[in-house]
Amino acid sequence: MSFFDFFQREAGLLQTSKRVEQQVDEFLSIVVDAGEVFRAAFHVYLTAGPSTTFEDQFETINDLEHKGDDLRREIETELYTKTLIPDLRSDVLQLVENIDKVTNLYKSNLFRLSIQRPEIPKTLHSEYERLAEAAVECANALIETTRSFFKDHTVVRDGAKQVAELETRADEISTPLLRDIFNSDLELAHKMQLMYFVERLDAIANQAEDISDHLSISAIKRRI
Repeated sequence: MSFFDFFQREAGLLQTSKRVEQQVDEFLSIVVDAGEVFRAAFHVYLTAGPSTTFEDQFETINDLEHKGDDLRREIETELYTKTLIPDLRSDVLQLVENIDKVTNLYKSNLFRLSIQRPEIPKTLHSEYERLAEAAVECANALIETTRSFFKDHTVVRDGAKQVAELETRADEISTPLLRDIFNSDLELAHKMQLMYFVERLDAIANQAEDISDHLSISAIKRRI
């Protein structure tokens, strides 16, 4: 292979890598947008119940999820069909697929609120909202850490540490909230339903932390 042919091949790989990075960045922006819609929709549910505004926001997050799924498939196709960073291809694929689950959690939580329509006592509203905020902040920290993975993987460890701290904050909110629920005079079935939604909110932060842990390992592999 001549030097010119080698240079053309390497340039093509670089362009492909940039295309994938752009696609991943767009994909991550969709997850952030979904988190903002989720945050707003959850607030609306607490203040106004399953209103028209809430249902409209659910449809918005549903559209975002479909858009994210389409983009994820494009990224997967690009990675499978191009000779691109073969040692990291599986890591990028797994990363995108796992982050897609965050959007799925946003959507599924709103879907269950729409279907079950739980009655959340006003005395618990502030703690539910704090938990939702902490979950979204944790997921957003994951997105920023993921962007660092492509731009400067040496700072991924710091990002993962921030994700872990935010996940701990979510735990510190959810545990007393569960105690308040079960110390109340509500019917047991009602308590179980409220517990379920606490766990579903907490699952967003847990998912973010799990992904950031894997991301840290991938970043270490890039340095080796």
